[in-house]
Amino acid sequence: MSTVTRTDSSAQTAHSWLEVDPDDDTRAEIEKLLADGGEDLEQRFGDRLMFGTAGLRGALGAGPMRMNRVMVRMTAAAIAGHLTADNGSTSATPLVVVGFDARHMSDVFAEDTVRVLAARGVASILLPGPLPTPVLAFTLRDRGADAGIMVTASHNPRADNGYKVYWTDGAQIISPIDSEISALIEGAPLPTDDDLAAPDDPLITRAGQAEVTRYMETATSVVGVDSPRGLSVVYTPLHGVGRDTLLGAFQMAGFDEPTVVPEQGDPDPDFPTVEYPNPEVPGALNLAITLATERSTDIVLANDPDADRLAVAVPDGAAWRTLTGDEVGALLADHVLAGGSGDNRLVVTTVVSSRMLESIAAHHGVRYAETLTGFKWIVRPGLLDPSADFVFGYEEAAGFAVGDLVRDKDGITAALAFAELAASEKRAGRTVVDRLHDLWRRHGLHRTGLRTIRFEGPDGVSRMARLMDDLRSGPPEAIADMDVVSVTDLSLPGSPLPPTDALVFNLEGGRLVVRPSGTEPMLKAYAEVLDTDPGENLAAAEKSMDHTLAGLMDAAGLLLAGSRQ
Repeated sequence: MSTVTRTDSSAQTAHSWLEVDPDDDTRAEIEKLLADGGEDLEQRFGDRLMFGTAGLRGALGAGPMRMNRVMVRMTAAAIAGHLTADNGSTSATPLVVVGFDARHMSDVFAEDTVRVLAARGVASILLPGPLPTPVLAFTLRDRGADAGIMVTASHNPRADNGYKVYWTDGAQIISPIDSEISALIEGAPLPTDDDLAAPDDPLITRAGQAEVTRYMETATSVVGVDSPRGLSVVYTPLHGVGRDTLLGAFQMAGFDEPTVVPEQGDPDPDFPTVEYPNPEVPGALNLAITLATERSTDIVLANDPDADRLAVAVPDGAAWRTLTGDEVGALLADHVLAGGSGDNRLVVTTVVSSRMLESIAAHHGVRYAETLTGFKWIVRPGLLDPSADFVFGYEEAAGFAVGDLVRDKDGITAALAFAELAASEKRAGRTVVDRLHDLWRRHGLHRTGLRTIRFEGPDGVSRMARLMDDLRSGPPEAIADMDVVSVTDLSLPGSPLPPTDALVFNLEGGRLVVRPSGTEPMLKAYAEVLDTDPGENLAAAEKSMDHTLAGLMDAAGLLLAGSRQ
């Protein structure tokens, strides 16, 4: 298709969107794009956001390649269509729980969603105000709903928003549901205001605080009734929606109220004190650590903006140490397993996370599973095996599930469990770092890191694909002076995991996993190095492993850039 033909097609689509767009700002944006024409028009209207296993996520703006009210209405209509088709001849009305965070347009998107659902015969429960994603995921199962929709972009940049979809089992949707909903979006006419039910439609239930209270009360079950509670905490929600729910849960569990970083306590969709609202980004916890230092606090806890992730910083000698997601995962897993019993207990992590969890599981004599990245996969081994007792799952990107109260990552319950761990160590006259060192002595010193390379521009995806093909056809014999022992191509049949575009380089003394991001135009390389016998001088061993890890990540960066130098 020629450039002129593509542009004409995009202009036609843009005119159609302009006729139905209910938002003044995006209508003005479409008018300007039509007036200017060219590449910008093609980029906005030449395609649409893909609806996948994470739902939708993208920058706010006009057109099918952005998050906006037309796109949300189309998606809500497709979900309603799928639910009513599934309903068949039964008389029960499908029920969807809908929640939203405090990002720009989240409340509007949620309101449009429940009205679209109602117009198509689907009942909904709209949660009250901006709330954490775990409250939505919990309420779905607690109310026996058929689906859940959370309007959030989690820890994405401030310009983004998203649409996260769960199904009746309480987990995020996977194939074939995602592709079936996507097909319904593709084939549907553009929605108009006439396709929305009235705000007071009887199929729309506007929930009160009781749903949130129910979540907080249930969340406290992750800590023992008689376990220690003596702990001082500095907490930051990073301008997100976690504060009130976390404080309420901590109070119900019997902890002293955490001190909230005042500059970051209120929900603010512009995230003014951080470049990116992601607690994993260096510097994001600076304000919290400064406050904790001033007050001689025991621990820093942080959630991302929708409070489904948890970050932790702890004193380490005279300084503060921000724990990696793998370190928090190992500590929480060992804490959870030490406090329970039963060889049917199951712990799960992903192929890109540290292998220490496998060793921890063997030490405690429990089941272990490894999945693809994302909690839509992490919860699956427990769902597929009724004999298993899913007690913990995590991914290196600061996502943790303590039990299966929420079949997704949950930064509130993870914070409660980690506070219990830290309080237990404090009562014993020890620190969280002492507990981490115990794990190193028992399971080896694991150090992990991530290197990413972005591929901007319209050919970014094709360039990433070519690079992955090159790595498959001609894998390196060594990476950073570490011999490549074997290569596992997870896209090929025969893998124990569902086929995915990822390569695992098993190294002498480590591992490197390379895969494209599922939400952004970038390649990611997950590195791990291991010292199986770090000795008694753990500080020296850690320094040595950090040097080895840095070399591996630098070499990974060259691989991702398409160079073997």
